[in-house]
Amino acid sequence: MPELPEVQAHAERLTEQFRGAVLQRFVPFNFTALKTAMPPPQDAYGTALQKVGRRGKYLLLDFGPIHFVVHLMQGGRLLVDDKQSVKPRNGQARFVFEDGPALLLTEAGKERRAGVWCVATDALAGPPLDRLGPEALDFTADSLAAAFAADNMRVHGFLRNQHHIAGLGRMLANEVCHRAQLSPFAMTGKLGREGAAKVVTAIHEAVDEGLAYERTRTDMSSSADRPGRVHNRVGEACPVCADTIRSVSYSGYTVAYCPTCQTAGKVLADNTTSKFLK
Repeated sequence: MPELPEVQAHAERLTEQFRGAVLQRFVPFNFTALKTAMPPPQDAYGTALQKVGRRGKYLLLDFGPIHFVVHLMQGGRLLVDDKQSVKPRNGQARFVFEDGPALLLTEAGKERRAGVWCVATDALAGPPLDRLGPEALDFTADSLAAAFAADNMRVHGFLRNQHHIAGLGRMLANEVCHRAQLSPFAMTGKLGREGAAKVVTAIHEAVDEGLAYERTRTDMSSSADRPGRVHNRVGEACPVCADTIRSVSYSGYTVAYCPTCQTAGKVLADNTTSKFLK
């Protein structure tokens, strides 16, 4: 799923290309694409796009009194649509402007979970954004330490949980834990302010590196494309200490880590119950 760097850089690209474009109509291609009934998309017709913003992993198309909130989920993309074909491949919805290309929401696969919420600007604090925690880059050492103490859980799971911290995902959770020199299974309740400070620094470093890469592109990458220290590098040498990068695999994702940098040389058992293999 696209994370903060991919979504932020894409919002910047779309703002540069589409700012000032006047919305003519919004066209959903199936009943799952538009997640809201009120206000209707027609309330934004005839108004110009002011910017494309971001909240967590959501794109926010700002049409003044109306925002279209777009979540790409795992396989979604919001693409520049020059052809505007009647039945676009993987097409979920289209934003048609009075002049120039359209914007096409696509989603690969069969799940059809990507979608659009039409939200009055003065109601952005409500669904779907009300489920998000603070932005990842807004945390301080003190505020993150308080959040850690309030919910004692594995730090890797905390970082992926959008209710706790918005914008990070599987890749960044791996990268942040490595940069902070923390086991992905470390319990947040034991990290204290010192551990929280390390995580805050690691978040900024990992996000800054990801953004720098994404801003060199003309399209949105996948997390697999974005360079990282441990993510998608299992079996390779750690760039810091040269130890072999290991993993713990779950049904939907893989936790990647370096034993020397993060677990005092211990190898985490590759299952959900055991803690360590000696």
